[in-house]
Amino acid sequence: MVEDEPDVAETYNLWLRDEYEVRMAQNGDEALEMLDEAVDVVLLDRMMPGLSGDEVLERIRDSGFECRVAMVTAVEPDFDILEMGFDSYLTKPIRSEQLHETVGNLLERSTYDGLLQEYYSLVEKQATLEATKSSAELAESEEYANLTERIDNLQDDLSQTLGGIEDDEDFIATLRGLGNGDEH
Repeated sequence: MVEDEPDVAETYNLWLRDEYEVRMAQNGDEALEMLDEAVDVVLLDRMMPGLSGDEVLERIRDSGFECRVAMVTAVEPDFDILEMGFDSYLTKPIRSEQLHETVGNLLERSTYDGLLQEYYSLVEKQATLEATKSSAELAESEEYANLTERIDNLQDDLSQTLGGIEDDEDFIATLRGLGNGDEH
C-alpha cells in the first residue's frame, strides 16, 4: 500500500491486515524499495509528494514485476488513464467492502493469462470513464472509441481461444466460470 496520508494508510491496513500481509509505504521511493516478487497487489495513491503514483506505476511496469496495481486516489479519472498500466481505479473515499472486493478480484486476475488480464484492465478503464464522463464526452473521444474497438477485438480473440462463444452472455458466463476455477 502506497499512501502518503498516515490516517488513510492505517485505515486501509486495519481493513486488510487480518486477511493479507500488508506492506505500507508513505511515498513512491519507499514503495519501489519495498517492491519484490512476493508482492501480488499494489494499492497506489496517485497524488503524492516526490514520485507521483503515475511515475511509480510506470516504474513498476518497466521493472517487469507481475503484480496487479489498483490506483486508489482522490483524482477524478480523465482520458489520460487509457495510457496507464493499472488494473483497477478506485476514487476516494472508498469503503472497506470495496477495497476487499478489489484486492480479491486483482488476486484472482493474477492467475489469468496475459490476454485475459489485458481484457479486464481495459474493461475496468472503460467502466471508470463511463462512470465519470458524459455520453457526449465519450462520443467525442477518439481515445474512447479506440478503447472500445480494442475491447471488442480482445473479446473476439478470447471467444476464439475459449471455444467459439456465441454471444456476450455466453462470453461473460465463460469468464465468470474461469474466475471460479471452472474449465471450458
